[in-house]
Amino acid sequence: MKWKKIAVFSNMIMMCAVLATGCSTDTQEKNNNTIQEEKQEAPKDEQKEKGAPDGTPPAKPDGDQKGQPPGGFGGSREVTNGSSANTIIENSTINGKTYSSTGDDENALRVDGATVTLDDITIEKTGGISSNTENGDFYGQNAGLLVLNGGKANITNAEVNTDAVNGNGVFSYGEGTTVNISDSRIRTTKNNSGGIQTTGGGTTNAVNLDVETKGNSSAAIRSDRGGGTVNVNESSYVTNGTGSPAVYCTADIHVTDAHLTANASEGVVVEGKNSVSLTDCNVIGNMSNTYHGDADENIHNIMIYQSMSGDAEIGEAYFSAKGGSIISKSGDMFYVTNTDCEIYLENVAFTLANDVFLRVEGNSSSRGWGTEGANGGDVIFTATAQKMEGNILVDEISTLELTMKEGTAFTGTINPDGEGGTVKVSLDDDSIWTLTGDSYVSSFDGDAANIDANGYHLYVGGKEFL
Repeated sequence: MKWKKIAVFSNMIMMCAVLATGCSTDTQEKNNNTIQEEKQEAPKDEQKEKGAPDGTPPAKPDGDQKGQPPGGFGGSREVTNGSSANTIIENSTINGKTYSSTGDDENALRVDGATVTLDDITIEKTGGISSNTENGDFYGQNAGLLVLNGGKANITNAEVNTDAVNGNGVFSYGEGTTVNISDSRIRTTKNNSGGIQTTGGGTTNAVNLDVETKGNSSAAIRSDRGGGTVNVNESSYVTNGTGSPAVYCTADIHVTDAHLTANASEGVVVEGKNSVSLTDCNVIGNMSNTYHGDADENIHNIMIYQSMSGDAEIGEAYFSAKGGSIISKSGDMFYVTNTDCEIYLENVAFTLANDVFLRVEGNSSSRGWGTEGANGGDVIFTATAQKMEGNILVDEISTLELTMKEGTAFTGTINPDGEGGTVKVSLDDDSIWTLTGDSYVSSFDGDAANIDANGYHLYVGGKEFL
């Protein structure tokens, strides 16, 4: 690589000569939208956690083959934001303006490093091809509105419409970047087009939004590689495509007092070492099918997993819900695979589509989610003042630590077939477990008086407990 350094040094001498003639590089640097990203690989021992396969292109539950997508749309190693029809680089306040784009790989509006107040604006991204879907998913290429390079956009009363692949409505990219958006409406129609998208360590704060997406792989609250922080309050988020949960999380996402509806997908997906916290939210999921109709895949409403795609750090995921309701119109309520996670529930009203409340198990690895036989889940589950019904199933390569406290009432079974992984149950004196079938656990901490056998038996460590 020594020759490259020599060439760079020679070029620097030539650039200095140009500068001496009065030419400025400021504009050139501002318009350079492609920055080489250092590729960081997980340590070898981390890559093998949960059975990471060798040579298998992993895929997300929405069907994006992040290793080798069809059509050559993957493998980007550069931060490539594309171009923009309109770019704001100076601090300013703008009212009542319309920004449009029909160009390929082009934003309708970009806020680049500036602090901007935008009121009553309209964004129209009505066309334009995306040359690389990962650049759109990760870096905001082809989005309606992109904020980056530490920019801060305060947006109110906006109308955002996109009709292009990768036409994410409002996109916050990069550390130090903040989008504050309120009282606005966002509509996207094509695939890979989320409502609000946050990646690369950006921040999005959203209040009172009306968001709807129609395409596949188009979560209404969407994050991807590099994650960030997302805070949502008092909003409505609706998706209609497959692989389009209301929330897709590779970030720290907090949602309060919102309606989250996925008409053809899971309600919520958490990937890797990231978190979703819901407070007083109403969630509806209706996963219509698995990817390409794969019979080995699970149908579910809340999914917590690790794809091994490199888009989310390996580690413990977190999901919590306090108050509100979660409705599943198809499949299991919770599905955990190929990851460690913590789940916390408190006073949530659940409506199940089948008899499985929680399934913790490995997967076939057909989509690269670990290695079959070594890709189960390890779950710490705490229920506080929570009513739960249904079966809890934990396979032989998975574990569960279940704590029920402060008035929790569980009506259901745990591993009724008698085969499965390690399951530890703790039941305090204020909670009750009503059996709906024989149940098998590894250990039990509590008083038998708080278990209603209901004509069935509980086996602890292979021995009949009651």
